[in-house]
Amino acid sequence: RGTDIMLGGNAEFLAKAEMRKREIPEEIITEAVGYADTEDEEILAAREVYRTLYNKFNEEVKEKAVDVKAAGGLYILGTERHESRRIDNQLRGRSGRQGDEGESRFFLSVEDDLMRIFAGDRLENMMARLNVDEDMPIESKMMSKVIESCQKKVEGMHFATRKNVLNYDDVMNTQREIIYGQRSQVLDGQDLHAYILDMMKELIKGTVEQYLPDALDKSSWNLVGLREYFMDWITLPEDFDWDDQKVNATERDDIIKMLTDRTILLYGKREEIMGKEQLRELERVVLLRVVDTKWMAHIDDMDELKRGMGLRGYAQKNPVVEYRYEGFEMFDAMVDAIREDTVRVLLTIKLPENQVPQREQVAQPDAPNAGSGDGSFNKQSLSKKKVGPNEPCPCGSGKKYKFCCGMKK
Repeated sequence: RGTDIMLGGNAEFLAKAEMRKREIPEEIITEAVGYADTEDEEILAAREVYRTLYNKFNEEVKEKAVDVKAAGGLYILGTERHESRRIDNQLRGRSGRQGDEGESRFFLSVEDDLMRIFAGDRLENMMARLNVDEDMPIESKMMSKVIESCQKKVEGMHFATRKNVLNYDDVMNTQREIIYGQRSQVLDGQDLHAYILDMMKELIKGTVEQYLPDALDKSSWNLVGLREYFMDWITLPEDFDWDDQKVNATERDDIIKMLTDRTILLYGKREEIMGKEQLRELERVVLLRVVDTKWMAHIDDMDELKRGMGLRGYAQKNPVVEYRYEGFEMFDAMVDAIREDTVRVLLTIKLPENQVPQREQVAQPDAPNAGSGDGSFNKQSLSKKKVGPNEPCPCGSGKKYKFCCGMKK
């Protein structure tokens, strides 16, 4: 690939092969072929051997090249046509290089998969009109056009497949940009305190609206369910134990404000106990852990969703549109789950003093699972494994290691 086929042979390759037979180390052979300045006697001696062998084989190659050109040069013999015209043209292009002699010819059968699948009926009609024997070779521009037409059909089919895959990938790429943007904020050490407080407010507001759906119709309120949902991290057993008069005198916004103020107060006391800097680092660690866990599960769910999308076509629905719609619904559900788990862990986690996990530990792919609502973190030492250049970068950017953190080494 990318190398001209030299008629008569390649003197450089032959010289290298002879040096290998003489058990000269490969790294010395590489230096012998190069032109870098050196004072190493072993390399200088190897270069002298290489030049001697090269001159010897070059004379032999020139003599053979004359015979090969007299015989017609390189002859490309193809036994079937590829689905892509580009591959066929590349094969033809191996002959006749640099002004050398050369020729290419393909021998096909009407029973080849390419012909049978994409031009079966046309070939049968053509053979019937020509009235030729089955074993008689046929060579005509008409046949060449039929073959080219078949290849165009296959190329069009593959293009449509790639385009369809790209439409599905665009959905995940949009979601990936959002998640990786959030991860970058955490890994860059940005202050997330205001963001965490907003998450608390949004969680309380959304949960209250779920359990108290109608702000005016108090009979639809499920105060007991709301209390049980926030029990042990925001609400107390005696909360919302109200009579009808108290319920009718209370607005939904009043309950949202009460729970929000209590949550911020509890979180403020936690900051006084743990210390401001430790709580800021804990916010980053918890958010990073929850985002990673939920995102990995979301990727698996999206793969499962995509597998069943083809069946939507039987219902006269566009599978890509359905995938995009349901995918973003699942993404919204994941964002809600991230918000809930992050707030729950930050309000319930219990850590010994001066024992806050570090972002570097949490960002590793093999990090332990995030702390759950029981307020516990499994802190274990992470063994450092050497990352290969073509493996995904541990920072979670989605790039290969050699194009990401590996470039900083």
